[in-house]
Amino acid sequence: MRIARLICAALLCGGASGALAHGSETHAAPAIPEQSAAVTPLPWDIGGPFALVDHTGAARTEADPDGKMQLVFFGYANCPGICNAALPMMAEVTDLLAARDIAASPVLITIDPVLDTVASMGPALAEISDDFVGLTGTPEALGLAYKAFQISFTKIMDDPKHGPIYAHGSHIYLLDGAGKVLTLLPPVLSPDQAAGVIAKYAKPRGAS
Repeated sequence: MRIARLICAALLCGGASGALAHGSETHAAPAIPEQSAAVTPLPWDIGGPFALVDHTGAARTEADPDGKMQLVFFGYANCPGICNAALPMMAEVTDLLAARDIAASPVLITIDPVLDTVASMGPALAEISDDFVGLTGTPEALGLAYKAFQISFTKIMDDPKHGPIYAHGSHIYLLDGAGKVLTLLPPVLSPDQAAGVIAKYAKPRGAS
């Protein structure tokens, strides 16, 4: 099992170099613009509306119902690879931002709606953080989200314990409360670094 995990991690960590490789195809991820004291808009069009269902069964769109910033990751709740790095990092970043009085919500959008159901996502994500929101939906509804966010993934193997294993992207999308993509964050950033970047886009709670 440890060997399977290492193989999966090696395949999935291609996201750290900004590319996803599987089979004969290589999918290049957009380059992340350098951050400065003055944030700048993304140089490409990415993101858009979606209509999914969260882990409680409630309807959910790209907009946060409480107007909070969102850290969005496309993966799956029982992923033994890059998700094991990205999801805990997102939870820690959320806590660091809360300490700065900045509200943010960590969100997982599944790439496997058969594996990640309304019933199964909540308990799996709660093991990481009670703040996590899991989103799933019909293949058609999820397909619209994948297209809007330029998500590519491929099933690479079946693991006896974890089930389907996918090669998928590793970037975290930072969205504002209305669902607009502000920037992309690689999970190789430390939680402190990621929180520092996000803080440049945020307003403290209660700010006008």
